[in-house]
Amino acid sequence: MNKTGYYSHGDCRKHEMGAGHPECPQRLDAIEDRLLVSGVGDALDRRDAPVAPLADIELAHGRMFVASLRGLSDGLRDEIDAGGPTHVQLDPDTSLNISTWDAALRAAGAAIAATDAVMAGELENAFCAVRPPGHHACRDKAMGFCFFNNVAIAAKYALERHGLQRVAIVDFDVHHGNGTEDIVAGDDRILMVSFFQHPFYPEGGARSNAANLVNVPVPAYTKGMHIRDLVETYWIPRLEEHRPEMVFISAGFDAHREDDMGQLGLVEQDYAWITSRIKDVARRHAKSRIVSCLEGGYNLSALGRSVEAHLRVLAEV
Repeated sequence: MNKTGYYSHGDCRKHEMGAGHPECPQRLDAIEDRLLVSGVGDALDRRDAPVAPLADIELAHGRMFVASLRGLSDGLRDEIDAGGPTHVQLDPDTSLNISTWDAALRAAGAAIAATDAVMAGELENAFCAVRPPGHHACRDKAMGFCFFNNVAIAAKYALERHGLQRVAIVDFDVHHGNGTEDIVAGDDRILMVSFFQHPFYPEGGARSNAANLVNVPVPAYTKGMHIRDLVETYWIPRLEEHRPEMVFISAGFDAHREDDMGQLGLVEQDYAWITSRIKDVARRHAKSRIVSCLEGGYNLSALGRSVEAHLRVLAEV
């Protein structure tokens, strides 16, 4: 029986970066509302995201970086107690509040727990409805709304803790997953495939020519049918060649045509199609093992509908 896990936690709603910030707690509410209205939520195995052990986060991040984030969080608590600021600004787009550290641990913990459950055969696949997102978080740097790279941590965890030989990361966010690239470039056990709007954030797009990366830049206003052609031409042959034993998805839905964060033209049916193609690869090579983690998606209506489409394919409902 196909069982799809759904990992989330209330702590992920407590992280916020100020009024009007697009990466807001309401994103998770929009997903929950859509799953309730559509009935898709009834088909999911709901699980609480645990706290990620720091030793597992450090599979993808430097120890000093992890310690510095924790130190900033602890220092902020003291500042607030003294009547100081409520946020620490890390870059123009990214700040942490009193709850960010706990939320980031839950987001990474969801990806790790989902990996364990899928590897154990309890679940066929899983979706992690978590925030903060992760794919801009580099080995030693938080940026672009991201603190820990949830998908990169889970991919490294599957290799190091479960002894897999080959895994794949699929990233369909509108922005390039520069943090994931930073962490996995040159690790031939991990194949990363992505498309992203270019030129766009982060500046420079893909920077590495490592053989294990298939990062496909596309111009603004590219529509779904062209993206599908690129997936068939560039992603699928490399995924088939790599034969991943598990597939991880950086599931960003900001390439949707209604999302003002980018200028690509995807719709829900495109996300369903991409998910089905990933599922085909996982079925052939990975015993259907997939762990998907929420990245971008900032138009709340489009986000809810797109996640619904993604989960309909994963859960076969």
